[in-house]
Amino acid sequence: MEPSHFDVLIVGAGLSGIGAAYHLQTHCPGKTYAILEGRERLGGTWDLFRYPGIRSDSDMYTLGYSFRPWTNPKAIADGPAILAYVRETAEMYGIDRKIQYRSRVERARWSTREARWTVDVREPASGQLRQLTASFLCMCAGYYDYESGYTPDFPGRERFRGRIVHPQLWSPDIEYAGKRVVVIGSGATAVTLVPALARTAAHVTMLQRSPTYVVSLPERDVIADWMRHRLPARSAYAATRWKNVTLGMAMYAYFRRFPERAKKFLVGQVRKQLGAKVDVGTHFTPSYKPWDQRLCLVPDADLFIALREGRASVVTDHIETFTEKGIKLASGQELEADLIVTATGLQLKFLGGMSLEVDGQSVLPEKTMTYKGMMCSDVPNMAFAIGYTNASWTLKCDLTSEYVCRLLNYMDAHGYTECCPRRNDPSVQEAPLLDFSSGYVQRALHKLPHQGSAAPWKLYQNYALDLLLMRYAPLKDRAMEFSTPDR
Repeated sequence: MEPSHFDVLIVGAGLSGIGAAYHLQTHCPGKTYAILEGRERLGGTWDLFRYPGIRSDSDMYTLGYSFRPWTNPKAIADGPAILAYVRETAEMYGIDRKIQYRSRVERARWSTREARWTVDVREPASGQLRQLTASFLCMCAGYYDYESGYTPDFPGRERFRGRIVHPQLWSPDIEYAGKRVVVIGSGATAVTLVPALARTAAHVTMLQRSPTYVVSLPERDVIADWMRHRLPARSAYAATRWKNVTLGMAMYAYFRRFPERAKKFLVGQVRKQLGAKVDVGTHFTPSYKPWDQRLCLVPDADLFIALREGRASVVTDHIETFTEKGIKLASGQELEADLIVTATGLQLKFLGGMSLEVDGQSVLPEKTMTYKGMMCSDVPNMAFAIGYTNASWTLKCDLTSEYVCRLLNYMDAHGYTECCPRRNDPSVQEAPLLDFSSGYVQRALHKLPHQGSAAPWKLYQNYALDLLLMRYAPLKDRAMEFSTPDR
């Protein structure tokens, strides 16, 4: 009979879930654990997304795990390479044997008296429900809805005679070779899709309401290549990782402090790439400040090359209506298309949509405050892994997993069965969890926890500071309450 109780349950077998499992079995070797994955395969985002050109929007020396070097020469890697890296990591450390597939977590109920979670797990195909219990929950389910992306309600959509697809639902039967394609959007997915589609499509048009900051970086990191040939693999990886972390933090700080200079630099780089081929002022000069939204990365200027060569174009306008042949714009122009791709964003879903109860009381995430960006106030023995908005996802997830292991070992050493962040400082003010103007964030802020105005409730989006707070700072502080409830 399979066990029904575990010391730790990890929800999600993607990049962060596999990393959490490694840290747990390395730093807490006596703990029993299982990974619950709602889909049939591991990999999360990198298994779900199959659209042409899918790749990382961060360098792999920081998106890769701290404990396993990324050895592929591409610093900006394609989706299949990243998926292979995650799968190989799971196999290398025996983590794949701990995964329970087709196990979608619907509800988790905490009992203080029993000091454990009871988790309702459903098998999606059959609808069968079973229950597991755990002393601690690690939520690694990502931050967006896997079922569907965000698509606005476009007028006249039903009139279009071609095919309309959201990138999140891309399938192998979608034909685009020799076709006229319109990609609606200007974010990371759009700037990835356009050059990939333009290799074989008759023409690709990127239709955007407003411009986004786009920056080109080399697909390969020449300094990393140099170090890889002269240092042991782990040393070269660690040095490259810290180089990129430091450079990223410095650039972010500079861009936020001197936004006008940063804007001039970023737009100037695009102008050097495109020259007179494209109206950079109209199509690549955003109205917002750099890092009010995430910068879009293009490797080896692939988007700009497609635009220069005329295989792709950019139109900045508003959609009036879909037509039989394509899209009519507010300006009166009509874009004819055989295929329309709605790269219009994601829908955020906190904790994978799981509902929470603590001692019979429902927990609304929007009524809680995040502790160190990884736990919710008044929710015991639960942590969630969410990455940075201004750096690689895995940097923060690695720190979160390390911190959870510290917590578990501390509790064992002192005989505690419960840890819970408490909002006991009335001077701490609420603030939105994310200071980001991107549409996918703004649409979901009202459903997300808040952050606070001071540590440990403030979300700093700073890896170096988080490293100090989560790896070295004392576990027992004024907000974290440890206890051993009477049973």
